[in-house]
Amino acid sequence: MLKKFVAGITFAIAAGFTQHAAVAQDINFGIISTESSQNLRQDWQPLLDDFQRQTGMTIKAFYASDYAGIIEGMRFNKVQAGWFGNKSAMEAVDRAGGEVFAQMVNEDGSKGYYSHLIVHKDSPIGSLDDIFKNGKSLSFGNGDPNSTSGYLVPGFYVFAQNKIDPKTYFKVTRSANHETNALAVANKQVDVATNNSENLDKLMHRYPEKYKEIKIVWTSPLIPLDPLVMRKDLPEATKTKLKDFFFNYGKSDPREKEILLKLSKLSGFKESSNAQLIPIRELEYFSQRNKAESDTTLSQVDKSAKIADIDKKLATLKN
Repeated sequence: MLKKFVAGITFAIAAGFTQHAAVAQDINFGIISTESSQNLRQDWQPLLDDFQRQTGMTIKAFYASDYAGIIEGMRFNKVQAGWFGNKSAMEAVDRAGGEVFAQMVNEDGSKGYYSHLIVHKDSPIGSLDDIFKNGKSLSFGNGDPNSTSGYLVPGFYVFAQNKIDPKTYFKVTRSANHETNALAVANKQVDVATNNSENLDKLMHRYPEKYKEIKIVWTSPLIPLDPLVMRKDLPEATKTKLKDFFFNYGKSDPREKEILLKLSKLSGFKESSNAQLIPIRELEYFSQRNKAESDTTLSQVDKSAKIADIDKKLATLKN
């Protein structure tokens, strides 16, 4: 009798653990710092409120002062899912146990957005050549080091391909988020800065007078739209709820569609994977290769070895 009682207790405990493991967990949703947390909260909270209401999970927004804070948040399980740029998503996948599961979709059906270099409308600078000729007299507002459009893309297409290190090329170089850089240019606090088409569109609506003070002098090739990332070790029930919510959000409800439009002129989210990051990885490796080629501190042997290693990584991406 005692054995049966103990066996029953053991079975009940085991069943309880199994049931608990299948239950979806609550989510801290990370939001990269493209602009002030006040503006981000205004854009994202309506969607996160719907996320909580429709899934029954507790959903809390997680903000940080820079992109690294969201990446590290996911690494230490303070963030379970979130909105990332492509480069920060790459870091989350490589260092924080993350995986891409969704990608934003523009309202107009376009597949991406653009990085820009911007100056004040009254600036004599009108092209990259003007920047290259006058770098030593210019102040430069670079993006967050984990930003795709604010750092990686201009870092490759503008600087690496022209053998320029922005840290030493300009009179002054500083890093900030998109909104801060745009306002600094509009207020003539910085001569030239990185930005992107999405943030400039938001600026046009939030600060129309400041937007009028800005001139675009360089535009990048198309950048894939931003991914959503979740931790790989989330319970399957949580992963299913995440996917079901985002893949169906804004499909028919006019109110949800309006929230997506205010968020970033989106029509919704589509299924994606880590494969979305391959073009960004290629840019990263090409940038590393260009830097290695121009690095005068490396011996020829070390330089050849470093370049060969980067070429091997590039080849692996193509397979």
